[in-house]
Amino acid sequence: MPSLENRHILLGISGGIAAYKAAELTRRLVEAGADVQVVMTDAAKAFISPLTMQAVSGRPVRDTLLDPAAEAGMGHIELGRWADLVLVAPASADFIAKLAGGMAGDLLSTVCLATSAPVYLAPAMNQAMWRKPATQRNIVTLENDGIIIVGPASGDQACGDVGPGRMTEPADIIATLLTNDGTGSMQGLNVVITAGPTWEAIDPVRGLSNHSSGKMGYAVADAAAAAGARVTLVSGPTALTPPKGIHTHSVRSAQEMFSAVQSAATTCDIFIGVAAVADYRPQSIESSKIKKSAEHLTLELVKNPDILSWVASRTPKPFTVGFAAETDRPLEHARAKRANKGLDLIAVNQVSDSQSPFGSDENQLIVVGDTDEIDLGRKQKSQLARDLIETIAKKYHEQHQVKDSR
Repeated sequence: MPSLENRHILLGISGGIAAYKAAELTRRLVEAGADVQVVMTDAAKAFISPLTMQAVSGRPVRDTLLDPAAEAGMGHIELGRWADLVLVAPASADFIAKLAGGMAGDLLSTVCLATSAPVYLAPAMNQAMWRKPATQRNIVTLENDGIIIVGPASGDQACGDVGPGRMTEPADIIATLLTNDGTGSMQGLNVVITAGPTWEAIDPVRGLSNHSSGKMGYAVADAAAAAGARVTLVSGPTALTPPKGIHTHSVRSAQEMFSAVQSAATTCDIFIGVAAVADYRPQSIESSKIKKSAEHLTLELVKNPDILSWVASRTPKPFTVGFAAETDRPLEHARAKRANKGLDLIAVNQVSDSQSPFGSDENQLIVVGDTDEIDLGRKQKSQLARDLIETIAKKYHEQHQVKDSR
């Protein structure tokens, strides 16, 4: 069982109304056995007092960049060395922007730059601020730098708005820390994940594809790696940056994806097919661009390989998870797809004009198994991916415990 016993956790608090949750978060960390040092920005002290944080942590709060009482007057170096992990909760839009830009104007941002320990951020801000392209660019930058983003959650906000931007609840933050503590739920497992669309060429400039952005598959790959898995990502054409620390195969067509999966899946423990693979492709590809001359154009299509079915039919069979995007009767179709393909689990979402997952940073999933259905709710794809990975890991271990007991 993962533990925070005797772990040195530096808890950073930036300015925002969610700072009130930092007291409960600190209490829970201490109860889990952690040694917590709180560092506050000046803005954070407008929302919660240093005295409160000292009382719940048992340590004086640090807030001064150049501290005469610190080792050699450089508190940021001392704290960066001390910390086993750094957690900033809440992380405001302003703090996220400064960190993404490599700025170090206060103690907390400087510690984040100076430490070699893992850094976690739990964003908290108004939903409009979270959705702004500038904030999303900053999040991508930080994730590419190896910083782990926890949340945010979606729901009612202090300003009266409703949407993504709520700080993840303390219990869920701690669950994430436990998952990433070197003994994660997928520690040591080989996991193959497909993501994105496929492109089925008609001629040198045209092709058949779909709306998939790859965001969900990439988030699932990140979450599996964070849970301790050795991840291979087979990605169709996307505009996304390949995740750091994850072996990525870039492909275009369904046949290319199938070939990559055939190679990667030979030794995998878990296969998660998130990619939106084209069911059909043109029987032949024109060698030059088709000119717009005829009033009608007929394409003859042939079936593409069924990647999920192939993986699920292997012996020994990896734990196989599929995805289904349905426009109507999603659960009914997902149950049938799971049974027909021999899948262990299938994650389904309903596609509608008002809540399409394609290209969005949010999604909603229900995980359908043999005997139960688990509604993971509607969340940011990063958080939803973590919840999905924990669900898959739980089912995988349950299945293998049964096999081992036979």
